[in-house]
Amino acid sequence: MRPTETELMLKGYGLTTAEFFYRMPDYRNVLNTFIWQDYDLAPDHPRLFRFIEFWQESIEGPLHSVRFTHRKMISPGEWQNVVGEFTLH
Repeated sequence: MRPTETELMLKGYGLTTAEFFYRMPDYRNVLNTFIWQDYDLAPDHPRLFRFIEFWQESIEGPLHSVRFTHRKMISPGEWQNVVGEFTLH
C-alpha cells in the first residue's frame, strides 16, 4: 500500500515536476513534450530517475532532454516575535 501524500510530505518528500522533450519515433526532427509529476526525495530523485530508465527501456521516442523542478510542500514557516501592540480608534 502506497503512503498518502501527507505521509510522504512529512517524511521529507517534495513535489517534483519534470518536462521531457523527446523525438517522435516516425519524425526524428520533431520534438514533443511530456509532463510528469510525483513526490520524490531531493537531491537524489530516485523516482524521477526510475521513470527515465523506464522511458529509455520501454518508449520508442528517444529522449532529447529533461527539465525538472522540485519543491517541498511542507517547509518551516516564518515566525515573528511581536513585542508590542498599537490600537487605532
